[in-house]
Amino acid sequence: WMQTVGAQWVLVAQPDSTALVALVQVAAMLPMLMFALPAGALADIMDRRRLLIGVQLFQLLVGASLSVLTALELMPPLLLLGFTFLLGACLAATLPAYQVVVQEFVPRDQVRMVAALGGVAVNGARAVGPALAGLLLSQVGAAVVFAVTAVSALAFVAVLSVTRRPPADPG
Repeated sequence: WMQTVGAQWVLVAQPDSTALVALVQVAAMLPMLMFALPAGALADIMDRRRLLIGVQLFQLLVGASLSVLTALELMPPLLLLGFTFLLGACLAATLPAYQVVVQEFVPRDQVRMVAALGGVAVNGARAVGPALAGLLLSQVGAAVVFAVTAVSALAFVAVLSVTRRPPADPG
């Protein structure tokens, strides 16, 4: 949510900014429409943990590139929309695998509570992310907002790297 606000902020100063700002949302959400089914199939046939690590490493690369190019003022609108599309594709690839991995780590009797907590977390991020992005944009600029995307991917990779699937319960 922060990255979308940051991208829209960068594009507001461009000529034809109205269309460009609207295209940020398209670039962020179109990958979900295009890749949701293939991502689900991929999550079914691959090792989900490795898939998630790979996708998050790619997201780290995209987020870091976005941050550096923005800081250097080398971010044309088309490239920003392309990076936004790639980050949306990362999200589309992450969600199916992540949903199954969570179920593998959570005891069966707690899946409902964890699903509810996940919903609260997503809705909380929808509320807090744009507000935090606005604060960062006003204080330090868009490059830092984009860097948060990269750091969050790195944090996810770190957690996935040390987490192992619990052994199956024999009883």
